[in-house]
Amino acid sequence: MKKIIVLLGVLLVFTLSACSKKELLIVTTTSLDNSGLLDYILPVFEEEYGIFVKVVALGTGAALEMGEMGEADILLVHAYDREIEFVNNGYGEKRHNIMYNDFIIVGPFDLEGDTLADALEFMTSQELDFYSRGDNSGTHQKELSIWNQYNYDVTTFGNWYHETGQGMGATLTMASLSGYYTLSDRATYLSMKDNLDLIIAYENREELKNQYGVIKVNPDLHNRNEEYADLFYDWIISQDTQDLIATYIMYDEQLFYPNAGD
Repeated sequence: MKKIIVLLGVLLVFTLSACSKKELLIVTTTSLDNSGLLDYILPVFEEEYGIFVKVVALGTGAALEMGEMGEADILLVHAYDREIEFVNNGYGEKRHNIMYNDFIIVGPFDLEGDTLADALEFMTSQELDFYSRGDNSGTHQKELSIWNQYNYDVTTFGNWYHETGQGMGATLTMASLSGYYTLSDRATYLSMKDNLDLIIAYENREELKNQYGVIKVNPDLHNRNEEYADLFYDWIISQDTQDLIATYIMYDEQLFYPNAGD
């Protein structure tokens, strides 16, 4: 009987310990997760505050849906209009720009032409195989907006236009194996470059800007400790963290440009 009581006591201690564990749940995009930036900066936050950060990587659309269900404390996403709508609809308590990079078109060869319009015209006229994420992510939404901007309707494209339904890393891998083109954020591409048989086929930083934001999910949607979310929100827009983000270098190239002060 004493052994049983002791065992129950030990289990109770472990249970209470687990319940009191400081944990922050961040839902983010596959592109940001694949880039390696979070692995670079989050240990600094964890050490400073003693809070364990759990990261779930999805497309931006799915990440916002998780936020609507209260299954996140913080969102790190990149679909500005949808982020503003998310906050205006009461799902997010506050939102702020944190950084940006850019999108690029990658593939087996350069796309002819000097402008994005030229590149798209060449791709469509030659019916070059293209992988779309097709997953309602921020990258997918950006891709659709680009086609629409230049008066293309993807529903009319032939069998050269494919959808992966996968995250950024998986889509890049599939494009590399198949010799297809795809739209990627620069950071994820560079983080995987050594394992890809793809080059940057078209780039224009201003034309293809990729803005990221941080959103604190409305705490009324969940029963977790909102103090941790406030700490993280303030931390990631602080000057020290902005400076840290700017030091994330790969292939001698800065992958993200902080802009929380904008």
